[in-house]
Amino acid sequence: MRRVYDPPAPEDGTRVLVDRIWPRGLAKQDAEFDEWGKEVAPSTSLRQWYGHRPERFAEFRDRYEEELRDPERARELDRLGELARSGTLTLLTATKDVEHSHAVVLAELLRTPAD
Repeated sequence: MRRVYDPPAPEDGTRVLVDRIWPRGLAKQDAEFDEWGKEVAPSTSLRQWYGHRPERFAEFRDRYEEELRDPERARELDRLGELARSGTLTLLTATKDVEHSHAVVLAELLRTPAD
């Protein structure tokens, strides 16, 4: 996981932006990522409810994991899993507090073997 504003590192592998909205202040021609997986991002209503408040992170995680069961989001999560299995995958987000972001939840799910 990295912030989308950070310069790419050689070890990044495939870089996927996992935010629903375009990062503020980032010009499209300056964006250094391979794909934009906005389908796997939290819904607008969940994102607004959470408001990046760390005290809500546990509840956010539960609600977000529920959203990821939606067929469209589940397909995108599966696709990210395929990318991760085929090489290094770096999830990018514009969130300032990456450790309390949806990217953490995605990374943990991608690291967990499927049942």
